[in-house]
Amino acid sequence: METLEIEKAKVHITVEIIEYLLNSVVIKTILKKSTGNISVMSFDSGEGLTEKTTPFDTFIQIIEGQAEIVISGVSHILATGGSIVIPAHASNFVKPNGRFKMILTVIKSGYEL
Repeated sequence: METLEIEKAKVHITVEIIEYLLNSVVIKTILKKSTGNISVMSFDSGEGLTEKTTPFDTFIQIIEGQAEIVISGVSHILATGGSIVIPAHASNFVKPNGRFKMILTVIKSGYEL
């Protein structure tokens, strides 16, 4: 049986869960629940995420490289180990600064859909 999540009860080195793919954004689900999800993502140079808003708080942590996270028009440069919480309903986008990997955690509980 194939699963969308990584194997549970097994030690993982997060930065090694996902590889870079030329000219692509790659997403690997760590956990997916009705109350939120955790994903690890890799971005090739020049790849990012377009502007969006979400009704949920979102936590981003850079685990390799560097990226620019723009929240409601304010730019934040995050390097390996850096993290930020994007507030619910805030416009945001991710701009690359070379190749990078990040963990994206969305918390859905506590909000009306």
